[in-house]
Amino acid sequence: MFVRKLATALALVLATAGVASAQTPTRIQQFNAWGAYSYQANGGKVCYVLSVPKEKTPPGVDHGDVFFLVSQRPGQNISYEPQAMMGYPLQENSKVNVVIDGRTFVMFTKGNSAWVENAAEEPALVAAMKNGKDMQVQAKSRRGTGTAYSYSLSGISAALKQIEGCR
Repeated sequence: MFVRKLATALALVLATAGVASAQTPTRIQQFNAWGAYSYQANGGKVCYVLSVPKEKTPPGVDHGDVFFLVSQRPGQNISYEPQAMMGYPLQENSKVNVVIDGRTFVMFTKGNSAWVENAAEEPALVAAMKNGKDMQVQAKSRRGTGTAYSYSLSGISAALKQIEGCR
């Protein structure tokens, strides 16, 4: 089941990145709840870490495949860009909140994904992920259903270190 979800995630990452001619992603290594991956794209090598939620609420709702990832694309000067990916369309003009140790980071939405609203806060979110234990992600579906996801941050630091030298 986990492998199927990761395969779906890899396909979603490629589709979201708009990479038509990318090669199949390669799993570099798994670090507890976080896996490190890479693939070649037109703009060069892309590396990212990815995890799936350990809990999804509300129960009884089809959440689809839900992921949180942090990517870097050295060829495009993108370093450690957090992204939430839902298995459903998000409500237009809504916000996704990421909460770590009482600190909230706000993400803007487009389609089924969300990115940090203020790009200057991306390093702070990544630092909070490295130093935190758990992360909560709160979103609203296009139908108006409030959803919440709990992620373990166990392994995030090692996974990010693994892709540190992505070139």
